[in-house]
Amino acid sequence: MDILKIEGLHKKYGAQSALTDVDLVVPKGCIFGLLGPNGAGKTTLIRIVNQIIDADSGNVSVNGELLAPKHIKSIGYLPEERGLYKRMKVGEQLLYFAQLKGLSSHAAKGKVKYWLEKLEITAWVDKKIEDLSKGMAQKIQFISTVIHDPEILILDEPFSGFDPVNAEIIKNVILELKEKGTTVMLSTHRMESVELLCDHIAMINKSHKVLDGPVHQVKDEARSNTFEVKLRAVHQPLPEKFTGAIEMAGMVRFDVSLGDDAPNDLLKELMGYGEVVSFSEKIPSIEEIFIQKVKESEYE
Repeated sequence: MDILKIEGLHKKYGAQSALTDVDLVVPKGCIFGLLGPNGAGKTTLIRIVNQIIDADSGNVSVNGELLAPKHIKSIGYLPEERGLYKRMKVGEQLLYFAQLKGLSSHAAKGKVKYWLEKLEITAWVDKKIEDLSKGMAQKIQFISTVIHDPEILILDEPFSGFDPVNAEIIKNVILELKEKGTTVMLSTHRMESVELLCDHIAMINKSHKVLDGPVHQVKDEARSNTFEVKLRAVHQPLPEKFTGAIEMAGMVRFDVSLGDDAPNDLLKELMGYGEVVSFSEKIPSIEEIFIQKVKESEYE
């Protein structure tokens, strides 16, 4: 089932198009990566879903219903521009945000206790935000986003400001929330996070959607049947089709296109030239696909 559906979304700022006829479908319970270079239109789309701004045309549906004010409580939004009250204490601030999202005072206190204990930061409860480091403040912002158990969690650069240890903690929390049924929309420039976390991705560039699909399908479609080969003890000069060979540590390494050959046939041929140390397909990373799509759209 799809939890979020976006149809024909258009948005302009003056003469500048931020979104042009964008369609997206976010499956329930997945981690959905929303990718694109700076200024592509991602933040505009997120703000429309959060009802911060209105689209010029098009529809957004949540669980089959047209987006309405009542859906605000079912969404958690962590913006890239963080916003905490610097002079409020951590505990007071989290209680405020929890009750703002509709939790009773009793339920809010329970949630604050749970999250402070989970992230092992109960000692911060009476500290003011202005006395915290950037990374500590980021944790409080994250808790304020998830404290009301939203159905949809929208995270804009959630790992910004975190050291590797705390980034790993937040990554694991995101995965736990997904396992419990939360749908996560993740907007980030950290492609390694996309590879690790996302089930489905879409990419926007110059206000248009240029890529959309399950991660495995996107990577499969980008395959070029190219293999990386390492040979040791080469017996004779390699033929011209094995171009770009690099010698290192007694081995030669090169890429070869499979062409019309079957992998086993190519491997058998390679064995005639030396000892095959490795023979592996080169599957593009999400980062490589991202860069290629941006370059392609420059010429459209």
